[in-house]
Amino acid sequence: MDLQLEGRTVLVTGASSGVGLATTELLLAEGANVIACARDQGRLDAAVGALPGAERAYAVTADVTDRTQVEAAVQQGLAHFGSLDAAVCNAGRSLMSTLTDASDDDIRTELELKVFGSWNVIRAARPALAASPVGAVVNVNAILARQPETRLAVTSAARAALLNLTRSMAAELAAEGIRINSVCLGLIDTGQWRRRYEAYAAGGGTQSYSEWSAEIAADRGISLGRFGRAEEVAYPIVSLLSPRASYLTGASIDVGGGVTRQP
Repeated sequence: MDLQLEGRTVLVTGASSGVGLATTELLLAEGANVIACARDQGRLDAAVGALPGAERAYAVTADVTDRTQVEAAVQQGLAHFGSLDAAVCNAGRSLMSTLTDASDDDIRTELELKVFGSWNVIRAARPALAASPVGAVVNVNAILARQPETRLAVTSAARAALLNLTRSMAAELAAEGIRINSVCLGLIDTGQWRRRYEAYAAGGGTQSYSEWSAEIAADRGISLGRFGRAEEVAYPIVSLLSPRASYLTGASIDVGGGVTRQP
């Protein structure tokens, strides 16, 4: 199916790895232009430069928690491509900590990243998105927003704040023709999990990565019994950006392999 994204320009944050990189790859495959954003220019250039269609990608650096840097990145992308039709707010990570163990700075940092990491991008891109006939945003969130975990207490709360904020933004910006939706992830096989496995193995763990990850998937109640792959997340994200999804806003799609801990 043609997702009608050819020639459109999309900003993707956290584009140097994982879900952001997979989303960038799929957008390029659909014929879109991509403003690929991350904090590390060298890593970003290497990752995006290796993708098919990389000539239609423009790499810019910014810390999404810094409004000034984000505004500069958006303006650079606009200067390069001349327009902006969609944005994927993907930058983020998880803080493994209970509420008792988290410091005040930990809590502030998580809220800053999850809330302002999206809002800074959207308000910087807002005029261009409003000028587009197909303005759309996807906030990449987590199932934790509705199914909190005590070992990820601060991240769960920050994710819930972003989910609520996304609904508010969708309602407020609808009058400008901007659609905003959420894709909420379960356990996805990205660098964060690979690093946790390396720490486990360095501590004397003997399971293979597949055994270790399958055990975690079972513990978390994932029906499909495994972690998801970044490319399995990219398709729902890109589909929501498509003009074919023009009547979807304020919606949330769970991509978690059937995980559920609530009715």
